[in-house]
Amino acid sequence: MKPASSAGNRKTAFAAALAVAFIAAAALAGAWFFQLVLEIVPCPLCLQQRYAYYLAIPFALLLAFAIAKGAPRCLIMPPLAVLALAALGNAGFGAYHAGVEWGFWPGPAECSGAVLDLGKGSLLENLDRVKVVRCDEVQWRFLGLSLAGYNALISLLMAAIAGWGIAALAGKVR
Repeated sequence: MKPASSAGNRKTAFAAALAVAFIAAAALAGAWFFQLVLEIVPCPLCLQQRYAYYLAIPFALLLAFAIAKGAPRCLIMPPLAVLALAALGNAGFGAYHAGVEWGFWPGPAECSGAVLDLGKGSLLENLDRVKVVRCDEVQWRFLGLSLAGYNALISLLMAAIAGWGIAALAGKVR
């Protein structure tokens, strides 16, 4: 029989994996709600920020399943670290995008630079071809934060929860 603290640490890691999956699913559901119901069209950076969530959901659920089936600690901690790093990376990406929106630094040329090249074809032909959602224009803000800012905060929360699972397995917290 396993020591009580070991079982509690595994429960914490299990809860952390499930929480990361749930938060990622809720974030994606929110993003799709804004896109499909409120008709806020995502820019290319917004779409790229969803990749971490698309990774986190199945990865965290698979990890939770492995924990529930008694996978050894050495096979649980690395995936939790991957989840934490992916979430931290996405938080940085969200902060970068928020900085582009605030004008702190330039964004990618394909969604923040010049929209129209008048040297090719007529003006009407160019207007028909160009359907760019700009990365440096905020379409929605709440309490001063855009969706990119909220993505950074949500991703930081996911990284902290994955770190909590790692700390529990290392015996640092319960």
